[in-house]
Amino acid sequence: MADRDWPGCARALKAVVLDLCGVLYESGEGDTVAIPGSVEAVNRLKSSDLQLRFCTNETQACRDKFVAKLQVAGFDISVSEVFSPAPAAVSVLKERGLRPHLLVHDGLLPEFDSLDKTDPNCVVIGDAAEKFSYQNLNDAFRVLIGLEKPVLFSLGQGRYYKETNGLTLDVGVYMKALEYACDLEAEVIGKPSPMFFQSVLNDMGLQPHEVLMIGDDLVNDVGGAQHCGMKGVQVRTGKYSFAENVNTISPWKQFLVQPAQPLFSPPWSF
Repeated sequence: MADRDWPGCARALKAVVLDLCGVLYESGEGDTVAIPGSVEAVNRLKSSDLQLRFCTNETQACRDKFVAKLQVAGFDISVSEVFSPAPAAVSVLKERGLRPHLLVHDGLLPEFDSLDKTDPNCVVIGDAAEKFSYQNLNDAFRVLIGLEKPVLFSLGQGRYYKETNGLTLDVGVYMKALEYACDLEAEVIGKPSPMFFQSVLNDMGLQPHEVLMIGDDLVNDVGGAQHCGMKGVQVRTGKYSFAENVNTISPWKQFLVQPAQPLFSPPWSF
């Protein structure tokens, strides 16, 4: 069980890792709108002695594009501070000599320009939004089912996330469909993968107990971080809801902070 004495728990911290969508801003069409208080919270963290990184499962745009939108919204943030699944996936694919069939959002395609995609021997699936058509899912299925040793990479495994117009299905739903159809288990690159969190820790040169993860997703953000030995806090913005909190406590019960406490509510405060 995590430390219930929040001030005592915080004294050992050397870094904070923030999720983006649902924590700093709400996703949706048009301009990126900052959640009240979030810009000020980032500025306050940057002016402190703590290291700060941003860890996101954003897979609808390249990092430079969505970081530019955040900068326009007022956030002091650079590409080098942001960890997202696509660059991590490219590194894995190159290391293993794999040629991907991509089922991803058009905005993410440039991240994979350096890879050979002829005669694919694996499938990479991300949050493809409108690209999640029957035809595109079936094309990915046919690639996998035609391989002697099918390999499926998923850029996250979220069930849903919040946009300005309501909740939206995430990549995990479609990942599960391909897993079921092909009788395989996807390799998840992104939260809550321990390897993904470890890459952030390695970049900062810190141990898990020295780092706090703040997110709106109890399983992928809070639970994933705590499973790696990091502290985890859930905010009451983004996809947070009482119903979700109750329904997802059970799998992570041993990691929760009384449970998932303290919770920050907008406007941000510490």
